[in-house]
Amino acid sequence: MNIPVVYEDDWLVIVNKPAGLLTVPTPKKEPRTLTSILNQDATERGLKCSLYPCHRLDRQTSGLIIYAKGKSIEKKMADAFRNRLVQKKYIAFVHGKLAHPAGKIDTVIEGKNAVTKYRVLEEKSNYSVVEVYPLTGRTNQIRIHFKGMRNPLVGEDKFVFRKDFALRFKRVCLEAEELQFRHPVTGKNLKISIDLAQDLKDFLAGHD
Repeated sequence: MNIPVVYEDDWLVIVNKPAGLLTVPTPKKEPRTLTSILNQDATERGLKCSLYPCHRLDRQTSGLIIYAKGKSIEKKMADAFRNRLVQKKYIAFVHGKLAHPAGKIDTVIEGKNAVTKYRVLEEKSNYSVVEVYPLTGRTNQIRIHFKGMRNPLVGEDKFVFRKDFALRFKRVCLEAEELQFRHPVTGKNLKISIDLAQDLKDFLAGHD
């Protein structure tokens, strides 16, 4: 599988994960994941270190994910995420129209504080295009928060019944579009962004 590399230096690799691919194995121990593919490629390129994911994306979510070249760099990036020093921006398509054009969702997920900011970019006939900024990193946070708002993501089938919605898609309409953070070694401020995935562009083109 061809995984687009968006940024790379001596310490980090940032790639554009396609939808449908796990970041790391589940307890089922899947042999083929984004991490296994990247490490196989690193071996073939003669890199002398292993690549470690600094955060996760759901299997169905596409977009940017940071890998560290070695455990010491991974620890520094993990600390940056823990201290909320990494700004993440997602694009989501959600069912219906939101009650407010912008806002903050602050509801507990599995006993832990979870905060998501959002801003509506465009309202379509039966869904909305939303810019999403998760301030915390709980598992499935964006999906759970918008389900709680009664505006679940288009394509959602884990937290709602897909049959309850006329608008459907083959996967969750969610992409990690942009990352901003200070480089853990050089101190340089990085802003990395990508274009919307082709399947999401096609959905927009086909649904007014």
